Formats: sequence, C-alpha cells, structure tokens
Amino acid sequence: MTRLGGKTIAVLCTTAVLAGCGGGDRAAGERGFLGRLFVGNDIGQPLETLTAEQIYKTAEFELEANDNDEAARLFGEVERLYPYSDWAKRALIMQAFAFHKDEDYANSRSTAQRYIDFYPADEDAAYAQYLLALSYYDQIDEVGRDQGLTFQALQSLRTVIERYPDSEYARSSILKFDLAFDHLAAKEMEIGRFYLKKGHYSAAINRFRVVVEEFQTTTHTPEALHRLVEGYLSLGLTDEAQTAGAILGFNFQSTEWYDDSFKMLTGRGLELEAAGDSWLRQIYRQVIRGQWL
Repeated sequence: MTRLGGKTIAVLCTTAVLAGCGGGDRAAGERGFLGRLFVGNDIGQPLETLTAEQIYKTAEFELEANDNDEAARLFGEVERLYPYSDWAKRALIMQAFAFHKDEDYANSRSTAQRYIDFYPADEDAAYAQYLLALSYYDQIDEVGRDQGLTFQALQSLRTVIERYPDSEYARSSILKFDLAFDHLAAKEMEIGRFYLKKGHYSAAINRFRVVVEEFQTTTHTPEALHRLVEGYLSLGLTDEAQTAGAILGFNFQSTEWYDDSFKMLTGRGLELEAAGDSWLRQIYRQVIRGQWL
C-alpha cells in the first residue's frame, strides 16, 4: 500500500509503471496510455473493463501530475466498482488526501471520517484522523476569521493526540494544537486592543483577562498583562494595575512589555507588587507563591 507518512507520498505503483522495462519510448507510451485511459472516446477503455489495481494506479498518476480533482474522482471509482476489495480501502484514504491536496476541505473531512468509521482499527486510521484535523487547521491562518474553525481544529487534533499517542502524527498534532491555541489568544488580544483604543476599558480588560486565565501558556500573556496595567490605570484601579505589573515582572521581566509597565507604574509613584484582593491577586498567589487553595 502507498504509505502516507504525513510528509510525502511515495507513489510506488505509478513509479514502477512509468519506469517501465523497455527504455524511454516504452515509458513514454505507458505514460500516454495512463493519461488517456479514461478519456471516454474510441481510444480510452471503458472504466468498467479495468481492474481495481489499474484504476488505482492511474489515480496515483493523476495525483503525481497534480490533477488532484481527477485523482479524487478515480479513487472514488475504485470504491464504487470494487467496494469490498483491499484496493477500495486504500483508495478511500487516498481520496481523502487528494481532496485535501485540492483544498476541498469539506470532502476531505467527510471522506476521512468514512475511513475512520469503516476501518477504525486499520493502521491508516490515525492518518485519517490527522487529515480530518488538518481540514480545519489549514483554514485558520487569518486571525479575523470565524474562530469556530479553530475550536474544531483543537478538538480534532486532541483526538489524534489522545487516540493515537504513539503514531507519527501525534507529535505534529501537538505542535499544531499549540499554534491553534495561540491563535485563539491572538483573537482575544485583537478584540481587547480594539476596545482599549476606543476607551472601552472594562470591555478590554475582560478580553485580556481571558488570555491571562485561559491562555497563559501562549506567547500573548506578557502583552495581556501589560494591557491590564494600562486598562486598570485608566480606570484608576491602582491595586489591580500593580498586581498585573508584579506578575509581569516575575515571569516576563526580560520583555518589552515589562519595561513599558514598569515605566507606566513607577511614573505614577506606584510599585510592581501584589495589592488588593482582585482576581489578579489570586493569579499572583497561584503562579508566583504556589498557593492553589
């Protein structure tokens, strides 16, 4: 079977056909035969007269030629004409890949899910689940997009990690999970900055609080703490501002956000220390002093 591997697809059967046994002329002839096999005219053969292996190999040829839509169609024909063959099982996972390569994410997802439903114990079930997750993940590159895709990607990537922890796709899923998680934090920061710029300080603080409480392992936490300092000072809530500054100084003292908060607080005669009894004071006790109860 063609190994999918997540990195490259080695089209072994097609390579064997194209290499041929009789030199360049014969290889060219084989290539031409595969290219016109399903033309549907007097030259091409009717699809129903071909074996499952022939259709599968031709689909691989189309995939290698980057005709992903045609490859997906032909892989589907293998399953339609030979539904109970081993070639049909192979074709199903390859069709999911072809759809994904063609950026037809909805069909890739549904095809991968069918593979999981039909062959849950198969060795390629992990790859099918990974493809399903990628069908969401590969659409979340823009912060401004609907974050529902990001949540779906996180859930699907978590499934790969938890269900197939020893597979070659688990590590990649962990990395992508962290990036998707960071993406959600970025969205909260974007909205928070907008509110802060408009002078809606309470609304901005609520967004930055989400980042500190729910996304504190992401790269956005230092800025979120600084923005909390800025927002609380604008509201005259100095205890909260000082506590946010204290957390920032303890965990992210080497960042530009700490320098800005330090100047902002000391410029008003304030210290970067825990004060008051707000939600930030609880974060301070937990993160810095280790008092979780």
